Amino acid sequence: MTSVFDMIGPILLGLSVAIALFAGFVKGAVGFGMPMIMISATGSFLSPELALAALILPTVVSNLWQAFRGGWLAAWRSVMEFRLMIVTLLVVIAASAQLVGRIPSSWFFLALGGPIVLFALLQLTGLRFRVRPEHRRRAEVIVGLIGGTTGGISGVWGPPVVAFLSATETAKAEQVRVQGVIYGAGSIVLLLSHVKSGVLNAQTVWFSLAMVLPAALGMALGFALHDRLDQEKFRRATLVVLVLAGLNLIRRGLLG
Repeated sequence: MTSVFDMIGPILLGLSVAIALFAGFVKGAVGFGMPMIMISATGSFLSPELALAALILPTVVSNLWQAFRGGWLAAWRSVMEFRLMIVTLLVVIAASAQLVGRIPSSWFFLALGGPIVLFALLQLTGLRFRVRPEHRRRAEVIVGLIGGTTGGISGVWGPPVVAFLSATETAKAEQVRVQGVIYGAGSIVLLLSHVKSGVLNAQTVWFSLAMVLPAALGMALGFALHDRLDQEKFRRATLVVLVLAGLNLIRRGLLG
């Protein structure tokens, strides 16, 4: 039986490794962006199914590392601090996943991408949007509803979470940890879903596993940068990646 590695060849394998390394670096530095980078870049030369399979195991490993980097106790505190958003998001992901095929995901990409880009660009120009403490719990539920709906239908739930954490001026270590907790839960669901769907199978699992090491190395380098960034530089780096994420959503919506 021909393996995935034989089918793609050494050049595309090396390119995939380089992309995983870079995606891991970005995720380590700002806490998100790995799936967006990997699926967009590898999807330009691999089949959609193989590009998706490639990111599954690196995403699970990186999110768990990110969530528990500060220890189990810190991760649990983050869960309790943002429990309304986390619970709402995961419940709505499960519910809205039943709508796949009934509602075009491109609608949600466009509806989400535009406001995300606008929010991030305005923040970068110096206009600050803040969620007042008395409105925070309500905002958590709203973000959970929005992110859960888009996540269940399109597999994308990160940008609304990042925008919320930025608007609440969450400290950088806490922001990265909360993202790890939320994305970690979602990535495990993603793993189980695509074992069932057949995207991750006896052949593609080895390719996905091969991407774990470069992604982890990139993430370690990204963590080193993250630890050196002050809060303001981290905020601006996060907003730049958020702009790119929003533009990618718009691109997917227009192509969908």
